[in-house]
Amino acid sequence: MRALLLTILALSACLARAADLPLVPHVRLNGTWDRYHDPKTFGARLDPRFTTGLQIPAPPLKPQFVAAWHARQQAIRAADQRGQPLFSGYAQCIPDGMPAMMMAMFPMEVLESPGQVTIIEEAYNQVRRIYLDEKQIAIDDAEPGFWGHSVGHWDGDTLIVNTVGIKERVQLDNVPHSDRMQIDERITLTSPDSFQDRITVTDPVYLSGPWAWTWTYKRRPHYKILEYVCEANREYQDPSTGGTRLAPLAPPSKPPN
Repeated sequence: MRALLLTILALSACLARAADLPLVPHVRLNGTWDRYHDPKTFGARLDPRFTTGLQIPAPPLKPQFVAAWHARQQAIRAADQRGQPLFSGYAQCIPDGMPAMMMAMFPMEVLESPGQVTIIEEAYNQVRRIYLDEKQIAIDDAEPGFWGHSVGHWDGDTLIVNTVGIKERVQLDNVPHSDRMQIDERITLTSPDSFQDRITVTDPVYLSGPWAWTWTYKRRPHYKILEYVCEANREYQDPSTGGTRLAPLAPPSKPPN
């Protein structure tokens, strides 16, 4: 009888502690996801440096920036065709940052916990944290980073997110941006195994209006995120051409006598 009473008291204590814990009302995004590739556009541009046309419209750049952007895109394509790709962030093992990481080059994992949604992109081990029910900090107070400072809140079944503080060198599709850029997202579970991320980019310096598109994701229930460390990269910047050069492999070391 005494043992039964102790068990009941211990269970009651556990239930009391559990009642004090904050609840996580939305946990349906938990899991591993792949971006859904539209059969109409998939294969048109597999190179992640060129995403315009792959479910993304051309950026509404202000007129004074359009020519330079087109020239940059053409220079990259021409260098690729010559077999001398230009030196890029990928050659330096630099991660995508926002919003490009949501392109999900490789699968990504979503973890929901009290007060936070964490998104982990397998490519380059990218991690972004969305802090829930917090006021966004002033842009001038945002420390520039690859993933910025994200806050969000639930509106029914839609997670509404605002992100500021992206490094100016972090670009999607080579589109320039200022420190005034903001990224707004509406993340909605459309079925038990799919969700959409409606992304809208605004920048009063470079863009004449909102730049918006939607990415769709499919659940990968049995996929486990792999380690991705860019440690054996052999590419470096050619000092003569400014392009990318592949370093030769070092000859195998001889065993000691």
